[in-house]
This record gives sequence, structure tokens and C-alpha cells, in this order.
Amino acid sequence: MEPDRELIESAIRHLASIERGSASEGEREAAEWIAARLREEGLEPSVDGHPAHGGYWWPLGVACAVAGAAGLAAGRGGRRRRALAALAAGASAAAIWDDLVIWRHWTRRLAGRRRRTWNVVAEAGDRSAARTLVVVAHHDAAHAGAIFDPRLPDAIDAAAPWVFQKLDTSPPLMWLVFGGPLLVAAGAASGRRRLRRAGTALSLACAAAFADIGLRGVVPGANDNLSGVAVVLALSRRLREEPVDGLRVLLVSTGGEEAFEEGMQGFARDWWPRLPRETTDVLVVDTVGSPHLTLPEREGMLRPYRYDPGLKDTVERAAREVGVEIRRGLKFSFGSDALIGVRDGYRTALMGSVNHRKEPSNYHWPTDHADNVVYETVVDAAKVVERTARILARDG
Repeated sequence: MEPDRELIESAIRHLASIERGSASEGEREAAEWIAARLREEGLEPSVDGHPAHGGYWWPLGVACAVAGAAGLAAGRGGRRRRALAALAAGASAAAIWDDLVIWRHWTRRLAGRRRRTWNVVAEAGDRSAARTLVVVAHHDAAHAGAIFDPRLPDAIDAAAPWVFQKLDTSPPLMWLVFGGPLLVAAGAASGRRRLRRAGTALSLACAAAFADIGLRGVVPGANDNLSGVAVVLALSRRLREEPVDGLRVLLVSTGGEEAFEEGMQGFARDWWPRLPRETTDVLVVDTVGSPHLTLPEREGMLRPYRYDPGLKDTVERAAREVGVEIRRGLKFSFGSDALIGVRDGYRTALMGSVNHRKEPSNYHWPTDHADNVVYETVVDAAKVVERTARILARDG
């Protein structure tokens, strides 16, 4: 039997009508609605709250602003002021590295985590099985921002389409965020004005970009990532219609993904102690409503994290068996819930989708609404995930 397209489309359309910023009441409303749909499939989901900041723009934006201010101050004083500027900019760079790579989020902890993000978790499949597949999507939605405006890539595509044809890696924008404070620190410490000025300009520009994101509204998030949530719901129905033996399947929809995986980190704290690494696979389904399914090789905002080759091969094999084309070889310089699985030593893979420019369609833009989702791709993703589960159940 095929995945239920009507279920997929109706879920995306309904949830897209809810404003679902990270760690918001709308996010919680979406989580409760998803849990209710899973109960209709005979499951017993939980809706779990976790402490959260709810955004990345203010922690990173403040760090960049501090570095920019330090760079300006260093130009108006002597050696002592330059030393203090270097120290402040270095601390800003360390805070950014922590937020993007280490995920201890100590700057967010200083600001206080007064909000909660909401995960939905349900156990399906063979609950007595030793092997577990964790299928993860996220139901929160991102803020828009000028940095995501599609008009610039549209113009490049029109003038020089070969640029996107040659690229296999998305622009590493977060290196600019980290690099600005680093240049300020190096320039202030060494007395090199051009280095400090370049870092100051870059830091202030990044601070302005983050402020712009923070002040903008939340996008509908139909492709990113209600398409993944719809795959989770479609899989729950297929596992009810045709049960699987030999594999426990955890169906997870996280909140707080757009705040740098805060919900997935909460899931990890709750569930990793119960999930042995040697018998657990993690498959993250994120933004599968663009024209072409993809199976990235790696992702990461500053440090690249490579996904498990064996699990990727299994997903690719599943795609072949159900007659779905899935692209390999792309590298993404952003972050998803899959990074938490890789970081913590689990066999992890990410399934996404791209358009002809090798980027997710309508990414973090108000046009990411239900009418712009390619539902055929979402149905194909549901087929591949289901077949992956059945291969793992059969072959281990």
C-alpha cells in the first residue's frame, strides 16, 4: 500500500495555519495536534516539555555586537584598550563557537531559559525488539530574514546558472559570523588596523542581520519542516496497517529545531540512556517538500559532521527498491536535528530535498506555505522511510 497522500497534505495544511515559532504556544498547539493524530493510529504518544531559549538570533547577535563595539573602542585608545578589546572579541568568538559546535549554550544559560519547547514521542513497531529506528522531524518554524531573501540567488541563477550547477556545498555563512569577532581579536591584539576594521565591519553586519531575523515574523514552515512531520504521521499509519517485526520505531517530532536543536537535545537527555548506540539508528527527515530528494554526506555550521555511510547506503537501497530517485554527494553548511545524533555517537542519516539550485525551496521565507510544497516528493520520502524501516527489521 502507498502512503496516504490525503493524510500528508491535510496535516501540512492544518499545521501551516498555526504560527509555530520555537518554544511558543503555537509550537505546543502543533505538538498536541500531532500527538492526537498519533493516538488515532493506536499509539500512546507523550508531549514532553524542555527548557529552551527559543531563538539563536539574540545570543549570536549580541556576541557579534560586543565584538563590533570592541573593535570600534580599540581604535580610540592605547595598548590597554586594545588588550581589553581583544579579550572581549575573543570571548565573543568563543561564545559563537560554543553555540554552533559544542552546544553547551553557556551564553543562553546566562540569559536564562525561561521558555519551554515541546517534543512528541511515540513508540511503534515491535516494542519488544532489540533494534530501534528513531525517525525524527520537527514541527516548529523559522523566522524570516533578509539573509534568506531568494531574489539574490534568483538573479545569480538567471545570469549565471552554471554557478549552481557546479556547487555541491551550501555557502558557509556561519564562518562569517565566527570570523568577524576572531578578526577583531587578532587585529586588536596585534595592532593591525586593517584586520581589526575588517572584523569590526563584519561583526556589526552580522549583528544587524541577526537583529533583522529576530524582528521578523515566523514563516508558515510547510516545507521546513511540516513535510517531515507528515512523513512521520504517514509512517505511523503504514505501521498500523502493516506491522513490522524485529524493529522498534520511535516516532519523534521535536520543537526548538530552529533554535539550534533545543528540542532534540532535550530528547537526547531523556532517551539516549535507554537507547544503546550499537542497536539504534537515527533517521532525520527534514524539508522533503522540494522537487528532488537528497541524502547529504555531511552538514555542520562550522565543523563538518559526516553521516553514517552504512545507514546512508541502506536509505539509498530503500529508495531503489521503491523506485524513488535520491541524490547523494551534497554537503550542507547548516544544522539539523541529525547533528545531535552524530555528535553523540549514533548511526545517523539525514533525508532532505532540494530544487534545481541544490537548495531547499522557499527556505525560511514567507513563501514556504502549503501551496508551494511538492507533495509527490513528500510521498516519495514516506515510501523511502517505510522501506528503510522494513529493511532494518529484516536485515538488522
